[in-house]
Amino acid sequence: MPRLALSGIDDREFDVVVIGGGAVGASAAQHLTAAGYDVLLVDKGDFGAGSSSRSGRMLHCGLRYLEPGEGLAQSTSRHSPIWQFLADPAMAMKGLRRAREAMHCRSEIVGTMPERVRRKTYYMPLYKGGHYKPWHVNTAFRVLGWLGPGDLPLDNQWLSPAEAKAHPLLGYLREPEKLRRVASFREYRFEWPERIVMDVVLDAERMGATVRNYTPVLGMEREADGRWRIDLGDGADGGARAQVRTRLVINAAGMWIDRVNRLAAPAAGRKITGTKGAHIMVRLPPECRTLGIITEYRDGGPMYVYPWRDMHYVGPTDTLFTGDEDDLHATGEEIDFLLDEVNHLLPGLGLGRDDICFTWAGVRPQTHDPNSAMGERGRVVHDLAADGMPGAIALSAGNIMTHRRSGADLTAAVRGRIAPSGAPRALSYAAKPFPDDEASPALLNHWPGAKLAHLRHAAAHEHPTSLADLLFRRVGAGWTGTMAREGARKAAETVADIVGWDEARIDREVADYHALIAHLHGVTTAGHDAERE
Repeated sequence: MPRLALSGIDDREFDVVVIGGGAVGASAAQHLTAAGYDVLLVDKGDFGAGSSSRSGRMLHCGLRYLEPGEGLAQSTSRHSPIWQFLADPAMAMKGLRRAREAMHCRSEIVGTMPERVRRKTYYMPLYKGGHYKPWHVNTAFRVLGWLGPGDLPLDNQWLSPAEAKAHPLLGYLREPEKLRRVASFREYRFEWPERIVMDVVLDAERMGATVRNYTPVLGMEREADGRWRIDLGDGADGGARAQVRTRLVINAAGMWIDRVNRLAAPAAGRKITGTKGAHIMVRLPPECRTLGIITEYRDGGPMYVYPWRDMHYVGPTDTLFTGDEDDLHATGEEIDFLLDEVNHLLPGLGLGRDDICFTWAGVRPQTHDPNSAMGERGRVVHDLAADGMPGAIALSAGNIMTHRRSGADLTAAVRGRIAPSGAPRALSYAAKPFPDDEASPALLNHWPGAKLAHLRHAAAHEHPTSLADLLFRRVGAGWTGTMAREGARKAAETVADIVGWDEARIDREVADYHALIAHLHGVTTAGHDAERE
């Protein structure tokens, strides 16, 4: 349906207001609405435009959770990593719980929205003298098989060094003479995570939730009757204001949780520690396009060479983040680090800066832990009453893979505090595809996934306010090799009559889009893909 005017919610009262329209907030709105609550979902930017849009796009099996400290190579112990794991029961139980959750989330998402994921084959090279031995990996795969629901096999197999040497991708590996074996297994990745967020938002709206992007929270105050008054602005029209009231607040703002809490309680305790992940996108030889590698950096951190459409991305980095959450991009130092590591792993490729299609970076909203500089990755629901915010809760360390669990956790927390004002509705986890229109031409010559008809449908029914909203979060054309820079004007012209853009606004949208991909992704309006225009 068309985007609601801010005046349409002024002075309304809701059961629950959810602040933050990323994967966690959208899922909370969906589950709460299905449970019968009257819900308002707001985000200061576009739905899914924060951490959800900057993830590693992995729907993984949880293999990494069966590692001591989630990084065996970082251990200095001489003992087998398996024995390190089993020697710490608390670590073992946490790892097993998280691995089980990963296997079940993998099954649920693939089973309910197969259009939004891609199945690929991934390889894990094991070297002589390394921390991992074949029996370690075999044991881990068996454990994952026991923990999972059994409907999506891992298809794990082994390649010999000779087989690896003749392999299209593994033939580029460093030091083939030191290879012990290479494990292969089935893995999945999200086609693009922010489209899943839109699927969830649209389902919440279908059931009756009120949803509005570009609606920043300007103030929050608890009134005498225990309800919250929330002051809202319009990020697309800075002069518009509205007030709403609610029985309960969910702060699902991710990296911005602490900032939102301080609007109501300046002395509220810290809930979030941000860790930054940067990536580079490159093109490998065509025969490698469906194949990926999961390994580790030389410092022991996890490293992925993931197939993405006709490219591969390398990453992520994992560093403490203390900068501006609204200005996230890969730095020159991070880009150099990733190039150096991928060239160490695959020296036969000889990748350089000119081989990078684009870059991106995001921040993981980890749970703040005063005993851990990098925070805690485990999901936590916070009752904010102790911070001077009774009737408010937050969730930290949520992500796109576990977003349904996060939504269910928050709904359970709300049920324990207030009853719904309405009747339950039927929730749907299915993807929300565009109407079939085979006759519609594609926006881009080199990628058929975004049709002009898709743009027009999204403009009319999915609440975009900018060209970036359309190209990144609605049709996915932004995540192609050219980041759709050559199609930006065509896209703006295609939807202009629907969204009311005149020629001046079209010019501004195109210029803003080109500036965005240059600043956040390192893409200029000219370059080595110009022949695709």
